[in-house]
Amino acid sequence: MATVRWLLAGTILIGSPLIAGTPETPHRTLTELRCELFARAAAVFGDTGVAAAGRDAAPEGRKAPGLAAVYSLAVPGMGELYAGDFSSGKYFLISEGVLWLTYAAFEVYGNDVRADARLYAVSYAGVNPAGKSDQFYVDVGNFLSTADYNDKKLRDRTPALVYDPAAGYGWQWGSDAERSTFRSLRVHSENMFNNKKFVGAAILVNHVASAINAARAAIAHNAALKDLLGDLTVSASFGGGRAAPDGFAITLSRGF
Repeated sequence: MATVRWLLAGTILIGSPLIAGTPETPHRTLTELRCELFARAAAVFGDTGVAAAGRDAAPEGRKAPGLAAVYSLAVPGMGELYAGDFSSGKYFLISEGVLWLTYAAFEVYGNDVRADARLYAVSYAGVNPAGKSDQFYVDVGNFLSTADYNDKKLRDRTPALVYDPAAGYGWQWGSDAERSTFRSLRVHSENMFNNKKFVGAAILVNHVASAINAARAAIAHNAALKDLLGDLTVSASFGGGRAAPDGFAITLSRGF
């Protein structure tokens, strides 16, 4: 394996009294040190390929896959933005917007159709809408009158399900066509609400898929950073001897 060595900044002149009186340098991580070395290499040797790569990749640092996943679970695409791969994350963000608009459209349209259906029942069957359940309107759409419904329940031996017209649970359609029209409106509104459930499930899938993609992007980012800096070695030597140093040299080497 061949090893290429770059000499960084030549020799940095310092006096031995200055070395003795300088406070201890704060602790820095290896990645921070490598980033600084790349920056100094660029300043001394110009924008070489290695220096430019270090300048572009190193400041980003490592990305936490778990944090990227959490960001995308909250808002799809944000984890990819954090991991530096918004080129794929933008599609999850766009999908999120489209899905929520679709969800809202089904909600609004379903409510409008249901309101129209119930108003139709009030106008053509004399339904009292106060406090009525969805099941009541299902029964209104299946029977011409309260009497027909109650007769069926008594024959089925389920008297607990009988409606009391005196308590506001009566209805009478003028024709079977009117009843069918109401039933079609009610079923159409229920279909809109069922579609809304499917869109809600798609929103959940979009969040999970984006979280997985964001974690993958963070792992790929870290792997690329390791490929750039992982086999980098740093060494230092003093000029003039350790007893009376007049400077030191930092050598940066990387294997290929």
